Amino acid sequence: MSKLKLDIVGIGMSCLDVLVRMKDMPTWERGTRLSGFGLDGGGPVATALAAASRLGARVGYIGTAGSDEPANIKLRTLTRDGVDTSRVVRYPGPECEVVLVAVQEDTGERVFSGLNTFGSQVVKVEELDREYITSAQYLHLDGGHYEAAVQAAKWMHEAGKQVVFDGSKVESKEDRVHLTGLIEHVDYLIGGSGFVPALTGISDIWEAGKAALKLGPRVVVQTEGIDGSFTVTADDQFHTPAFRVNVVDTTGCGDVFHGAYIVGLLQGWDLRRVALFSSAVSALKATKLGGRAGIPTFEQTIAFLRERANWRG
Repeated sequence: MSKLKLDIVGIGMSCLDVLVRMKDMPTWERGTRLSGFGLDGGGPVATALAAASRLGARVGYIGTAGSDEPANIKLRTLTRDGVDTSRVVRYPGPECEVVLVAVQEDTGERVFSGLNTFGSQVVKVEELDREYITSAQYLHLDGGHYEAAVQAAKWMHEAGKQVVFDGSKVESKEDRVHLTGLIEHVDYLIGGSGFVPALTGISDIWEAGKAALKLGPRVVVQTEGIDGSFTVTADDQFHTPAFRVNVVDTTGCGDVFHGAYIVGLLQGWDLRRVALFSSAVSALKATKLGGRAGIPTFEQTIAFLRERANWRG
């Protein structure tokens, strides 16, 4: 596979999501009825790669997996979507990256509960295949396997390739994100809700975007769920509204936005078109339970855009 030229290689988190959909959370005093249950792959980079593959890109994943059946299921969720897993580092023992996802049935919002061993296994720099990584046009990162991610980003820039970073959602305005050592090697920074303001310490989204550009990226995108996304470059800034759909589950919406964004870049589209395409993919994903079950194909997304956004071409 190292001889195959990939479009995207991702280094980061891949997990097995155990999904339960309910109206009310259970308590120690009483249980609750579930309106939905599922097993699906999760993780920012892994889900972005699954989305990109379903949209037509050639992708490969680098991360870790255990040696038990949950680990095998996790990897099968990737391979079924065409993601190459030949560079995954297997370790003996139970899978660490398992997450219980509780989805509120009325809103699609969710709460995550991971194993206490989550993130305890990391890919080492010496385990990376430089040729495999630099065969791709884009490297996608989420901050996982930090040292390996930094090295891979340096290799990509030495090869004249580009790096995309997924900044996860920040739960509190008081949170601070300590990833500048990696972000200086990033070309496209796409932050989840609150990430760019937390990174820069600036609450205004446009000013935060401008400040983030000084850290290294040349494009900064802040996604804010139903409020859409906000793009800032040295020469432009614009807002892309979110599409209104019948939301079942918002799990993975930001992740598939990132995968779709890279696919749009591979298409050679301008940034406004890329953001609109990514918004459509994210909206369609939200109509089904699970982080990946609702990911559309390229053709389905274009049909949606022609109907809802007067898309041309």
